[in-house]
Amino acid sequence: MYMEWKRLNRAGLTRLQQEIAPLLDRTRTFRVYCSNVVPGLLQTHDYATTVITAYSTFHHTPDTDVESAARARTARAKLLTRRGRTFAFLLEDTTLRPGIADPQTTAAQLDHLLDVMALPQVSLGIIPAGTPRPLWAMESFTVYDTAQVGIELLAARVTITAPGELALYEKAFAQLAAIAAYGPAARARIEQARTACQRPTRNFPQEH
Repeated sequence: MYMEWKRLNRAGLTRLQQEIAPLLDRTRTFRVYCSNVVPGLLQTHDYATTVITAYSTFHHTPDTDVESAARARTARAKLLTRRGRTFAFLLEDTTLRPGIADPQTTAAQLDHLLDVMALPQVSLGIIPAGTPRPLWAMESFTVYDTAQVGIELLAARVTITAPGELALYEKAFAQLAAIAAYGPAARARIEQARTACQRPTRNFPQEH
């Protein structure tokens, strides 16, 4: 299925966050790849608010329920502690840097990642920048069990259930997972990015 965001947005930003709840509830194995921002399941409230605000501004949607939408998104985090579920997250190194979110918000988000990666049911891999790789950075996607893949494009949300296409995303996830840093190596990269958030910005003199 191909659903344009402008159509999904009609019900409001909060509803957009809530409608995925049934899929999350029935999924037992999550494989999540993100190349642009920290995945929704791992976002802090302030980080989620920043991301949703940017989304709302770009798509020209009413922003009256941004706070409500952020609360709905972060409420999903309770899934991380439910029994019988496993979560494998793959993040491109660039998601650890300030961009959409400011350094302070990013730093708090990175602290949260360090906490979450200690959960036994959570695997967090960081794909180091500059590492030789089998595939390019691609659109963010989530594999739900072996049933479907959800892909977030700029214009639309795509749902794939055809076995052959689903297998391609499983293959891509496996190949990218093979080059990611895990455990102490991943923690070191997050801590390094966390430290960089605290460095003062240098002001260079302007030429006249």
